[in-house]
Amino acid sequence: MNTITLEMQNALDDVVENFEYVSDETQYGSREAWYIMKPDPLAKEWPVYRGDCEDFSLTALYHYSDKNWFKWSIGGTIIILFSTWYQVQLDVRINEWFGEFYDTLQKALTTPNSVTEKEFIAYLFTFAKIAAIYILVVIFSDYFTSHWTFRWRTAMAEFYHDKWDYASSIEGASQRVQEDTLKFARIMEGLGAELLRSLMTLIAFTPILWGLSKSITVLPWIGEVEHALVWVAILSALGGTILLASVGIKLPGIEYDIQKEEAAYRKELVLGEDFKEKAQPEKITDLYGGVRKIHYKMYFHYVYFNAVKWSYLQGMVIVPYLALAPTIVTGAITLGFVQQIIRAFGRVETSLQYLVRSWPIIVELISVWKRLREFEVNLENTSLAETIR
Repeated sequence: MNTITLEMQNALDDVVENFEYVSDETQYGSREAWYIMKPDPLAKEWPVYRGDCEDFSLTALYHYSDKNWFKWSIGGTIIILFSTWYQVQLDVRINEWFGEFYDTLQKALTTPNSVTEKEFIAYLFTFAKIAAIYILVVIFSDYFTSHWTFRWRTAMAEFYHDKWDYASSIEGASQRVQEDTLKFARIMEGLGAELLRSLMTLIAFTPILWGLSKSITVLPWIGEVEHALVWVAILSALGGTILLASVGIKLPGIEYDIQKEEAAYRKELVLGEDFKEKAQPEKITDLYGGVRKIHYKMYFHYVYFNAVKWSYLQGMVIVPYLALAPTIVTGAITLGFVQQIIRAFGRVETSLQYLVRSWPIIVELISVWKRLREFEVNLENTSLAETIR
């Protein structure tokens, strides 16, 4: 158990061991009251804490909040959530700008002198202001998220540091502690931030697309469908996710095997630096042959995976235009409306395609997680064996 978890457990144990259930009505004369139970410095005998279930929960949370790691975790999460939400709101504003700008552009092109140069340039400056704020928020958010994630890696590393006496005897321990914790934190940073952004974008843009789709009631070859583009986005993204997950089902296992072969090859080379009898040419050539074989296997599987992935993603580019075809050819909507709905469709569809676009990174994450989990199991077994001795 790492230092952070131990402190947390000790704080909770203190509350549990010195707690007596007393109803609010008995203690405060009120049927419902929420209080943080603080230890009475004059109380020399059990129980130190008295209260009901709600008081117990608040007290446990109070103890945790005294820890720096807890404050950073909760505070950091709130900041990341807010900055991501604000990015999405700016993106919504940009989407509205697209509709206004392209309607103005269409008006200017079809009716000469209907739009002044000053009005046209004003639209461009409006976009520049929104984009400038967006850039600043993204830079801050990425910087803060990196720090927040590194503290997660620090907690993992400290957990292994405390058990290094046992861990050092496990094969590949140094790589697990140094390299895999770094990979795990970095991958989770990217995937986590993108997942959060996708969810908030989906929440913000789905109602927008739903409202804009009121004017799109006919689909080619299908006929009338209420809010057609919303259903097209959902079904196309869901179909792509199932397709890519099926095609790439073997990739996590192969990625795991690659890391095992690389670890064996690296270990032999490291041993050869200290022991001359190790890392003999025949041995390292044989180990490298295993590395080459598994890499070639991965390359082969990625050929058909990438063929399906990129065919799907490129094919999806024309889907919204295809869905809009009956409405466009009748002239029922303006250029600005087309741009606005296409962009909203793209945001919803991209959010729903999170797994499709992130699958190769998820494959690597699964591989890293399996190695760390295997390492922890070995660590527990080694620790148990030493305790029995």
